Amino acid sequence: SGAALTKIMCDAMNRDIVSVILGGYGTKGTGSGEAIQFEGETTMTSVEETVKLLSESQSIIVVPGYGLAVAHAQYPLKEMADTLIKAGKSVRFAIHPVAGRMPGQLNVLLAEAGVPYDIVEELEEINDDFGDTDVVLVIGANDTVNSAAEDDPNSQIAGMPVLRVWNAKQVIVMKRTLAAGYAGVDNPVFIKDNTDMLLGDAKDTVEKLAAGVKEVYGK
Repeated sequence: SGAALTKIMCDAMNRDIVSVILGGYGTKGTGSGEAIQFEGETTMTSVEETVKLLSESQSIIVVPGYGLAVAHAQYPLKEMADTLIKAGKSVRFAIHPVAGRMPGQLNVLLAEAGVPYDIVEELEEINDDFGDTDVVLVIGANDTVNSAAEDDPNSQIAGMPVLRVWNAKQVIVMKRTLAAGYAGVDNPVFIKDNTDMLLGDAKDTVEKLAAGVKEVYGK
């Protein structure tokens, strides 16, 4: 029912149900002070550089978000994952409880594309593994990978459980633009030294990545 879904989303975002009904954002952990103004510049990467990075990596985690759902990029993503797995790579998918616009949306989309259930893991299962991961590919996710939730007690998303992608050796964030996410909060992960941005339409970019990876392995 709608009430049950609302409860799941509130728990996953650490939000009070009243604040959700009344609108606006802010978690139960948000302080009363000014949010930190994170300073720095984003660094950009290309499809070619990302293909090279993926081919040189052994452990890869993909974090899909609403941007992937909107672009319907799950099918070329499955194709890319298949090629990497056949090449001996460890490829897994990390799903935040509220990835997309409702709980379970990304799980359904990945299942539709034929991604095996055993390589799709929830936040609690995979969050401690990012530190041992060569590269994380974030596709159309923003608030769910925002380190401000843990680092800034005055952030609008303070205390919200997030996927700690920034602990990986390298992070590639795929987005259409550099705009903030649904909560309207800047994401300091985008300016971290180990993060590169790959801007463009998710489906178009994933298709190019899938083709590039296939070319590397000659299949």
